[in-house]
Amino acid sequence: MTGSVAIEKIRKEQEKFIALAKKLWECPETAYNEVNACKWTAELLKEFGFEVKTGYANLPTCVYGKWGSGHPVIGLLGELDALPGLSQKVGLEKEPVCEGAPGQGCGHNLLDVACLSAAVGIKAEMEAKNLPGTVIFFGCPAEEVLTGKVFMAREGAFDELDAAIAWHGGSLNEVETGNSNGLNSAIFHFKGVTAHAGGDPFNGRSALDAAELMSVGANYLREHVTSDIRIHYVYKEAGTAPNIVPDKASVWYYVRGASRKNIEETYARLVKVAEGAAHMTETQVEIEFLGGCYNSLHNLTMAKLAHDCMEEIGVPSYTEEELKFAEVLNTKSPRYEGLKASGALDCGPIASKVEPFVVDTGVGGGSTDVSDVAHICPTCAINTACWNLAAPGHSWQITSCSGMSIGFKGMLYGGEACAMTALKLMEDPSLLAKAKEEFDAAMKGQPYKCPIPKEIPIPQPRV
Repeated sequence: MTGSVAIEKIRKEQEKFIALAKKLWECPETAYNEVNACKWTAELLKEFGFEVKTGYANLPTCVYGKWGSGHPVIGLLGELDALPGLSQKVGLEKEPVCEGAPGQGCGHNLLDVACLSAAVGIKAEMEAKNLPGTVIFFGCPAEEVLTGKVFMAREGAFDELDAAIAWHGGSLNEVETGNSNGLNSAIFHFKGVTAHAGGDPFNGRSALDAAELMSVGANYLREHVTSDIRIHYVYKEAGTAPNIVPDKASVWYYVRGASRKNIEETYARLVKVAEGAAHMTETQVEIEFLGGCYNSLHNLTMAKLAHDCMEEIGVPSYTEEELKFAEVLNTKSPRYEGLKASGALDCGPIASKVEPFVVDTGVGGGSTDVSDVAHICPTCAINTACWNLAAPGHSWQITSCSGMSIGFKGMLYGGEACAMTALKLMEDPSLLAKAKEEFDAAMKGQPYKCPIPKEIPIPQPRV
Protein backbone atom coordinates (compact mmCIF):
# COMPACT_ATOMS: atom_id res chain seq x y z
CA MET A 1 0.00 0.00 0.00
CA THR A 2 1.31 3.43 -0.91
CA GLY A 3 2.07 5.20 2.34
CA SER A 4 2.50 2.10 4.49
CA VAL A 5 6.22 2.71 5.11
CA ALA A 6 5.55 6.37 5.91
CA ILE A 7 2.76 5.54 8.34
CA GLU A 8 4.89 2.89 10.06
CA LYS A 9 7.70 5.45 10.45
CA ILE A 10 5.37 8.12 11.88
CA ARG A 11 3.96 5.65 14.39
CA LYS A 12 7.41 4.37 15.34
CA GLU A 13 8.68 7.91 16.00
CA GLN A 14 5.46 9.29 17.51
CA GLU A 15 6.96 9.94 20.95
CA LYS A 16 9.48 12.33 19.43
CA PHE A 17 6.73 14.13 17.57
CA ILE A 18 4.51 14.35 20.63
CA ALA A 19 7.44 15.64 22.69
CA LEU A 20 8.00 18.51 20.25
CA ALA A 21 4.28 19.33 20.17
CA LYS A 22 4.29 19.49 23.98
CA LYS A 23 7.33 21.79 24.03
CA LEU A 24 5.67 24.14 21.56
CA TRP A 25 2.46 24.08 23.61
CA GLU A 26 4.39 24.94 26.77
CA CYS A 27 6.25 27.80 25.06
CA PRO A 28 3.71 29.59 22.84
CA GLU A 29 5.19 32.38 20.73
CA THR A 30 3.26 34.97 18.74
CA ALA A 31 3.69 36.00 15.11
CA TYR A 32 7.29 36.70 14.05
CA ASN A 33 8.52 35.87 17.56
CA GLU A 34 8.71 32.07 17.09
CA VAL A 35 12.38 31.87 18.07
CA ASN A 36 12.20 28.67 20.11
CA ALA A 37 9.71 27.01 17.76
CA CYS A 38 12.10 27.67 14.87
CA LYS A 39 15.09 26.30 16.80
CA TRP A 40 13.39 23.15 18.12
CA THR A 41 11.77 22.33 14.78
CA ALA A 42 15.10 22.70 12.99
CA GLU A 43 16.80 20.43 15.52
CA LEU A 44 14.31 17.61 14.98
CA LEU A 45 14.51 17.94 11.20
CA LYS A 46 18.30 17.64 11.40
CA GLU A 47 17.96 14.57 13.60
CA PHE A 48 15.94 12.92 10.83
CA GLY A 49 18.51 13.75 8.16
CA PHE A 50 17.02 16.79 6.44
CA GLU A 51 19.02 19.62 4.93
CA VAL A 52 17.91 22.45 7.21
CA LYS A 53 17.97 26.23 6.97
CA THR A 54 16.65 28.73 9.51
CA GLY A 55 15.96 32.34 8.69
CA TYR A 56 14.79 31.04 5.33
CA ALA A 57 13.42 33.48 2.74
CA ASN A 58 14.81 36.35 4.88
CA LEU A 59 12.29 35.64 7.67
CA PRO A 60 14.26 35.17 10.91
CA THR A 61 11.91 32.52 12.36
CA CYS A 62 11.23 30.56 9.16
CA VAL A 63 12.42 26.93 8.94
CA TYR A 64 13.21 25.01 5.74
CA GLY A 65 13.87 21.27 5.71
CA LYS A 66 14.65 19.50 2.44
CA TRP A 67 15.35 15.91 1.44
CA GLY A 68 15.77 14.32 -1.98
CA SER A 69 16.45 15.77 -5.41
CA GLY A 70 14.64 16.45 -8.64
CA HIS A 71 10.94 16.42 -9.38
CA PRO A 72 8.26 16.14 -8.24
CA VAL A 73 8.84 18.65 -5.46
CA ILE A 74 6.16 18.43 -2.75
CA GLY A 75 5.94 21.04 0.00
CA LEU A 76 4.38 20.66 3.46
CA LEU A 77 3.17 23.86 5.09
CA GLY A 78 3.82 23.87 8.83
CA GLU A 79 2.97 26.89 10.99
CA LEU A 80 4.65 28.08 14.17
CA ASP A 81 2.80 30.99 15.79
CA ALA A 82 0.46 31.01 18.77
CA LEU A 83 -2.37 33.43 19.56
CA PRO A 84 -2.08 36.33 22.03
CA GLY A 85 -4.17 36.13 25.20
CA LEU A 86 -5.14 32.45 24.89
CA SER A 87 -2.99 30.94 27.62
CA GLN A 88 -4.80 27.94 29.09
CA LYS A 89 -4.03 24.87 31.16
CA VAL A 90 -5.05 21.39 30.02
CA GLY A 91 -8.36 21.21 31.85
CA LEU A 92 -12.14 21.52 31.79
CA GLU A 93 -12.40 25.10 33.04
CA LYS A 94 -11.08 28.32 31.59
CA GLU A 95 -7.86 28.75 33.57
CA PRO A 96 -4.82 30.47 32.03
CA VAL A 97 -1.32 29.26 32.72
CA CYS A 98 -0.43 32.95 32.81
CA GLU A 99 -3.13 35.61 32.56
CA GLY A 100 -2.92 37.54 29.29
CA ALA A 101 -0.12 35.37 27.87
CA PRO A 102 -0.21 33.65 24.47
CA GLY A 103 -1.60 30.16 23.98
CA GLN A 104 -2.07 27.52 21.28
CA GLY A 105 -5.68 28.52 20.65
CA CYS A 106 -5.40 27.49 16.98
CA GLY A 107 -3.34 24.37 17.57
CA HIS A 108 -0.26 25.46 15.63
CA ASN A 109 1.93 23.36 17.91
CA LEU A 110 0.13 20.39 16.33
CA LEU A 111 0.23 21.92 12.86
CA ASP A 112 4.00 22.31 12.86
CA VAL A 113 4.54 18.74 14.02
CA ALA A 114 1.90 17.08 11.82
CA CYS A 115 3.59 18.43 8.71
CA LEU A 116 7.05 17.64 10.07
CA SER A 117 6.00 14.05 10.82
CA ALA A 118 4.60 13.77 7.29
CA ALA A 119 7.93 14.91 5.85
CA VAL A 120 9.77 12.31 7.94
CA GLY A 121 7.36 9.59 6.81
CA ILE A 122 7.64 10.58 3.15
CA LYS A 123 11.44 10.52 3.37
CA ALA A 124 11.37 7.03 4.87
CA GLU A 125 9.19 5.66 2.07
CA MET A 126 11.15 7.42 -0.65
CA GLU A 127 14.32 5.82 0.71
CA ALA A 128 12.72 2.39 0.99
CA LYS A 129 11.36 2.48 -2.57
CA ASN A 130 14.15 4.57 -4.11
CA LEU A 131 11.57 7.10 -5.31
CA PRO A 132 12.77 10.17 -7.24
CA GLY A 133 11.68 13.58 -6.07
CA THR A 134 12.03 16.09 -3.26
CA VAL A 135 10.09 16.68 -0.05
CA ILE A 136 10.30 20.11 1.59
CA PHE A 137 9.00 21.06 5.02
CA PHE A 138 8.29 24.74 5.60
CA GLY A 139 7.99 25.97 9.19
CA CYS A 140 6.07 29.16 8.43
CA PRO A 141 5.82 32.07 10.87
CA ALA A 142 2.98 34.49 11.41
CA GLU A 143 -0.06 32.81 9.86
CA GLU A 144 -2.27 34.40 12.51
CA VAL A 145 -1.51 37.86 11.13
CA LEU A 146 -1.96 36.48 7.59
CA THR A 147 1.39 37.62 6.22
CA GLY A 148 4.04 34.97 7.00
CA LYS A 149 3.62 32.91 3.83
CA VAL A 150 2.96 36.08 1.84
CA PHE A 151 6.39 37.46 2.73
CA MET A 152 7.80 34.00 1.97
CA ALA A 153 6.06 34.03 -1.40
CA ARG A 154 7.44 37.50 -2.11
CA GLU A 155 10.93 36.10 -1.51
CA GLY A 156 10.32 33.16 -3.86
CA ALA A 157 10.11 30.48 -1.16
CA PHE A 158 7.52 28.36 -2.96
CA ASP A 159 8.63 28.80 -6.57
CA GLU A 160 10.27 25.36 -6.79
CA LEU A 161 7.15 23.44 -5.72
CA ASP A 162 5.10 21.18 -7.97
CA ALA A 163 2.42 20.88 -5.26
CA ALA A 164 1.83 21.82 -1.64
CA ILE A 165 -0.10 20.18 1.17
CA ALA A 166 -1.42 22.03 4.20
CA TRP A 167 -2.92 20.54 7.36
CA HIS A 168 -4.82 22.07 10.26
CA GLY A 169 -6.41 20.71 13.38
CA GLY A 170 -10.18 21.07 13.57
CA SER A 171 -13.37 19.67 15.01
CA LEU A 172 -13.99 17.46 11.95
CA ASN A 173 -12.04 15.08 9.73
CA GLU A 174 -12.37 16.60 6.27
CA VAL A 175 -10.60 18.18 3.34
CA GLU A 176 -11.17 21.87 2.75
CA THR A 177 -13.12 22.85 -0.35
CA GLY A 178 -14.85 25.97 0.97
CA ASN A 179 -14.03 29.58 0.31
CA SER A 180 -11.84 31.79 2.46
CA ASN A 181 -11.48 35.47 1.80
CA GLY A 182 -8.46 37.41 0.71
CA LEU A 183 -7.53 40.44 2.77
CA ASN A 184 -5.69 43.76 3.02
CA SER A 185 -4.58 44.97 6.44
CA ALA A 186 -3.50 48.53 7.27
CA ILE A 187 -3.30 50.93 10.21
CA PHE A 188 -4.30 54.53 9.52
CA HIS A 189 -2.35 56.91 11.75
CA PHE A 190 -3.84 60.40 12.09
CA LYS A 191 -1.76 63.31 13.41
CA GLY A 192 -3.28 66.55 14.60
CA VAL A 193 -2.55 69.39 17.02
CA THR A 194 -3.06 69.13 20.76
CA ALA A 195 -4.85 71.83 22.75
CA HIS A 196 -6.83 72.32 25.96
CA ALA A 197 -10.25 70.92 25.16
CA GLY A 198 -11.98 73.38 27.49
CA GLY A 199 -9.74 76.46 27.30
CA ASP A 200 -8.76 76.72 23.65
CA PRO A 201 -10.24 73.87 21.60
CA PHE A 202 -10.20 76.16 18.54
CA ASN A 203 -6.43 75.81 18.45
CA GLY A 204 -6.61 72.02 18.36
CA ARG A 205 -6.97 69.69 15.40
CA SER A 206 -8.31 66.37 16.66
CA ALA A 207 -6.73 63.25 15.28
CA LEU A 208 -9.51 61.29 16.98
CA ASP A 209 -12.13 63.28 15.07
CA ALA A 210 -10.36 62.29 11.87
CA ALA A 211 -10.29 58.61 12.84
CA GLU A 212 -13.96 58.67 13.76
CA LEU A 213 -14.91 60.44 10.54
CA MET A 214 -12.97 57.81 8.62
CA SER A 215 -15.00 55.11 10.36
CA VAL A 216 -18.24 56.91 9.51
CA GLY A 217 -17.17 57.08 5.89
CA ALA A 218 -16.14 53.43 5.90
CA ASN A 219 -19.53 52.44 7.25
CA TYR A 220 -21.28 54.38 4.49
CA LEU A 221 -18.94 52.73 1.99
CA ARG A 222 -20.35 49.31 2.92
CA GLU A 223 -23.49 49.95 0.86
CA HIS A 224 -21.50 50.57 -2.30
CA VAL A 225 -19.13 47.61 -2.51
CA THR A 226 -19.54 44.14 -3.98
CA SER A 227 -21.47 41.70 -1.81
CA ASP A 228 -18.39 39.64 -0.93
CA ILE A 229 -16.59 42.54 0.74
CA ARG A 230 -16.28 42.72 4.52
CA ILE A 231 -14.72 45.66 6.36
CA HIS A 232 -13.60 45.42 10.01
CA TYR A 233 -11.80 47.92 12.21
CA VAL A 234 -10.51 48.50 15.71
CA TYR A 235 -9.01 51.59 17.34
CA LYS A 236 -5.36 51.29 18.31
CA GLU A 237 -4.93 54.78 19.79
CA ALA A 238 -7.56 57.36 20.66
CA GLY A 239 -6.11 60.04 22.93
CA THR A 240 -5.15 60.20 26.57
CA ALA A 241 -7.74 62.31 28.42
CA PRO A 242 -11.05 64.05 27.60
CA ASN A 243 -9.66 67.54 28.35
CA ILE A 244 -6.84 67.20 25.81
CA VAL A 245 -7.53 67.42 22.10
CA PRO A 246 -5.90 64.22 20.79
CA ASP A 247 -3.03 64.87 18.45
CA LYS A 248 -2.62 61.16 17.70
CA ALA A 249 -5.15 58.48 16.82
CA SER A 250 -4.89 55.21 14.92
CA VAL A 251 -7.45 52.82 13.51
CA TRP A 252 -6.65 49.36 12.13
CA TYR A 253 -8.66 48.08 9.17
CA TYR A 254 -9.13 44.76 7.42
CA VAL A 255 -10.72 44.68 3.98
CA ARG A 256 -11.73 41.12 3.08
CA GLY A 257 -13.15 39.82 -0.17
CA ALA A 258 -13.50 36.88 -2.53
CA SER A 259 -10.99 38.22 -5.06
CA ARG A 260 -7.86 40.35 -5.04
CA LYS A 261 -9.50 42.67 -7.58
CA ASN A 262 -12.43 43.48 -5.29
CA ILE A 263 -10.15 43.84 -2.26
CA GLU A 264 -7.77 46.22 -3.99
CA GLU A 265 -10.57 48.35 -5.42
CA THR A 266 -12.29 48.66 -2.04
CA TYR A 267 -9.02 49.31 -0.23
CA ALA A 268 -8.23 52.15 -2.66
CA ARG A 269 -11.61 53.69 -1.86
CA LEU A 270 -10.98 53.26 1.87
CA VAL A 271 -7.72 55.17 1.48
CA LYS A 272 -9.67 58.02 -0.12
CA VAL A 273 -12.08 57.99 2.84
CA ALA A 274 -9.11 58.35 5.20
CA GLU A 275 -7.65 61.18 3.15
CA GLY A 276 -11.04 62.91 3.13
CA ALA A 277 -11.30 62.61 6.91
CA ALA A 278 -7.87 64.20 7.24
CA HIS A 279 -8.89 67.09 4.98
CA MET A 280 -12.09 67.67 6.95
CA THR A 281 -10.23 67.90 10.24
CA GLU A 282 -7.05 69.62 9.01
CA THR A 283 -4.99 66.69 10.19
CA GLN A 284 -2.54 64.40 8.45
CA VAL A 285 -2.82 60.69 7.79
CA GLU A 286 -0.04 58.16 7.38
CA ILE A 287 -0.88 54.65 6.21
CA GLU A 288 0.98 51.68 7.64
CA PHE A 289 0.22 48.89 5.19
CA LEU A 290 0.69 45.62 7.07
CA GLY A 291 0.08 43.23 4.22
CA GLY A 292 -2.51 41.18 2.43
CA CYS A 293 -3.29 37.68 1.27
CA TYR A 294 -5.26 35.91 -1.44
CA ASN A 295 -8.65 34.23 -1.42
CA SER A 296 -8.75 30.44 -1.40
CA LEU A 297 -8.00 28.31 -4.47
CA HIS A 298 -8.49 24.64 -3.55
CA ASN A 299 -7.22 22.04 -5.97
CA LEU A 300 -10.08 19.54 -6.10
CA THR A 301 -7.96 16.84 -7.72
CA MET A 302 -5.64 16.88 -4.73
CA ALA A 303 -8.50 17.38 -2.27
CA LYS A 304 -10.30 14.24 -3.47
CA LEU A 305 -7.03 12.29 -3.30
CA ALA A 306 -6.44 13.48 0.28
CA HIS A 307 -10.01 12.58 1.25
CA ASP A 308 -9.55 9.05 -0.08
CA CYS A 309 -6.29 8.74 1.86
CA MET A 310 -8.00 9.79 5.08
CA GLU A 311 -10.63 7.12 4.58
CA GLU A 312 -8.03 4.50 3.71
CA ILE A 313 -6.08 5.17 6.92
CA GLY A 314 -9.13 5.48 9.17
CA VAL A 315 -9.79 7.84 12.07
CA PRO A 316 -8.17 7.40 15.51
CA SER A 317 -9.96 5.70 18.40
CA TYR A 318 -10.38 7.42 21.77
CA THR A 319 -10.31 6.24 25.37
CA GLU A 320 -13.27 6.67 27.69
CA GLU A 321 -11.30 9.32 29.53
CA GLU A 322 -10.71 11.31 26.33
CA LEU A 323 -14.37 11.05 25.31
CA LYS A 324 -15.51 12.23 28.74
CA PHE A 325 -13.06 15.13 28.62
CA ALA A 326 -14.43 16.24 25.23
CA GLU A 327 -18.03 15.74 26.34
CA VAL A 328 -17.59 18.07 29.32
CA LEU A 329 -15.86 20.67 27.15
CA ASN A 330 -18.75 20.52 24.69
CA THR A 331 -21.24 21.46 27.39
CA LYS A 332 -19.21 24.58 28.15
CA SER A 333 -19.21 25.79 24.54
CA PRO A 334 -21.56 28.50 23.24
CA ARG A 335 -22.09 26.22 20.23
CA TYR A 336 -23.32 23.31 22.33
CA GLU A 337 -27.09 23.83 22.26
CA GLY A 338 -27.21 24.50 18.52
CA LEU A 339 -25.09 21.45 17.67
CA LYS A 340 -27.06 19.27 20.05
CA ALA A 341 -30.36 20.37 18.52
CA SER A 342 -29.06 19.66 15.01
CA GLY A 343 -27.99 16.13 15.94
CA ALA A 344 -24.32 16.87 15.23
CA LEU A 345 -23.31 15.47 18.62
CA ASP A 346 -25.26 12.21 18.29
CA CYS A 347 -22.18 10.32 17.07
CA GLY A 348 -20.11 11.34 20.09
CA PRO A 349 -18.18 14.28 21.55
CA ILE A 350 -15.24 13.93 19.12
CA ALA A 351 -15.56 13.44 15.36
CA SER A 352 -15.58 9.71 14.66
CA LYS A 353 -15.67 9.58 10.84
CA VAL A 354 -14.31 11.22 7.72
CA GLU A 355 -16.82 13.71 6.36
CA PRO A 356 -18.11 13.04 2.82
CA PHE A 357 -16.28 14.76 0.00
CA VAL A 358 -18.42 17.74 -0.96
CA VAL A 359 -17.43 20.83 -2.92
CA ASP A 360 -18.47 23.77 -0.77
CA THR A 361 -19.63 26.72 -2.89
CA GLY A 362 -20.64 28.95 0.02
CA VAL A 363 -19.10 32.33 0.85
CA GLY A 364 -16.27 32.14 3.37
CA GLY A 365 -15.59 34.47 6.26
CA GLY A 366 -12.04 33.95 7.49
CA SER A 367 -8.71 34.17 5.71
CA THR A 368 -5.45 32.24 5.54
CA ASP A 369 -2.09 32.87 3.93
CA VAL A 370 -2.11 29.28 2.67
CA SER A 371 -4.18 30.77 -0.16
CA ASP A 372 -1.13 32.59 -1.48
CA VAL A 373 0.71 29.30 -1.87
CA ALA A 374 -2.40 27.93 -3.63
CA HIS A 375 -2.02 30.66 -6.26
CA ILE A 376 1.59 29.58 -6.90
CA CYS A 377 1.14 25.80 -7.19
CA PRO A 378 -1.62 23.19 -6.80
CA THR A 379 -2.48 23.00 -3.10
CA CYS A 380 -4.84 21.08 -0.85
CA ALA A 381 -5.67 21.46 2.83
CA ILE A 382 -6.53 18.63 5.21
CA ASN A 383 -8.30 18.94 8.58
CA THR A 384 -8.36 16.26 11.26
CA ALA A 385 -10.18 16.32 14.59
CA CYS A 386 -7.88 17.59 17.33
CA TRP A 387 -10.45 18.95 19.77
CA ASN A 388 -14.03 18.50 20.92
CA LEU A 389 -16.78 18.88 18.33
CA ALA A 390 -18.27 22.03 19.82
CA ALA A 391 -15.00 23.90 20.41
CA PRO A 392 -15.27 27.50 19.14
CA GLY A 393 -12.47 28.74 16.92
CA HIS A 394 -9.55 30.47 18.61
CA SER A 395 -10.70 29.42 22.08
CA TRP A 396 -9.38 28.20 25.43
CA GLN A 397 -10.95 24.82 24.65
CA ILE A 398 -8.69 24.43 21.62
CA THR A 399 -5.65 25.39 23.70
CA SER A 400 -6.63 22.79 26.27
CA CYS A 401 -7.03 19.96 23.74
CA SER A 402 -3.89 20.95 21.84
CA GLY A 403 -1.78 20.15 24.87
CA MET A 404 -3.05 16.62 25.46
CA SER A 405 -3.73 13.25 23.84
CA ILE A 406 -6.85 14.28 21.89
CA GLY A 407 -4.81 16.83 19.98
CA PHE A 408 -1.82 14.54 19.57
CA LYS A 409 -3.93 11.75 18.06
CA GLY A 410 -5.41 14.13 15.48
CA MET A 411 -1.94 15.51 14.77
CA LEU A 412 -0.47 12.09 13.99
CA TYR A 413 -3.49 11.13 11.88
CA GLY A 414 -3.04 14.36 9.95
CA GLY A 415 0.64 13.62 9.39
CA GLU A 416 -0.21 10.17 8.05
CA ALA A 417 -2.85 11.58 5.67
CA CYS A 418 -0.47 14.26 4.38
CA ALA A 419 2.28 11.69 3.83
CA MET A 420 0.07 9.25 1.93
CA THR A 421 -1.34 12.05 -0.25
CA ALA A 422 2.15 13.28 -1.15
CA LEU A 423 3.43 9.78 -1.91
CA LYS A 424 0.52 8.99 -4.21
CA LEU A 425 1.28 12.18 -6.13
CA MET A 426 4.91 11.09 -6.38
CA GLU A 427 4.13 7.56 -7.53
CA ASP A 428 1.45 8.47 -10.07
CA PRO A 429 2.56 11.27 -12.43
CA SER A 430 -0.92 11.37 -13.99
CA LEU A 431 -2.41 12.62 -10.68
CA LEU A 432 0.06 15.47 -10.46
CA ALA A 433 -0.49 16.29 -14.14
CA LYS A 434 -4.25 16.42 -13.57
CA ALA A 435 -3.78 18.69 -10.53
CA LYS A 436 -1.52 20.98 -12.57
CA GLU A 437 -4.03 21.10 -15.42
CA GLU A 438 -6.78 22.13 -12.98
CA PHE A 439 -4.50 24.77 -11.45
CA ASP A 440 -3.60 26.27 -14.84
CA ALA A 441 -7.28 26.43 -15.81
CA ALA A 442 -8.15 28.22 -12.55
CA MET A 443 -5.31 30.75 -12.88
CA LYS A 444 -6.25 31.53 -16.51
CA GLY A 445 -2.70 32.51 -17.35
CA GLN A 446 -2.51 35.15 -14.62
CA PRO A 447 0.71 34.91 -12.59
CA TYR A 448 0.71 35.30 -8.82
CA LYS A 449 1.27 38.91 -7.78
CA CYS A 450 2.34 39.31 -4.17
CA PRO A 451 0.02 41.66 -2.23
CA ILE A 452 2.94 42.98 -0.14
CA PRO A 453 5.17 45.44 -2.01
CA LYS A 454 8.95 45.01 -1.84
CA GLU A 455 9.34 48.19 0.20
CA ILE A 456 7.38 46.77 3.15
CA PRO A 457 10.00 45.37 5.57
CA ILE A 458 9.75 41.87 7.03
CA PRO A 459 8.91 42.12 10.76
CA GLN A 460 11.66 41.11 13.17
CA PRO A 461 11.36 39.18 16.47
CA ARG A 462 10.75 41.35 19.54
CA VAL A 463 13.38 39.64 21.66
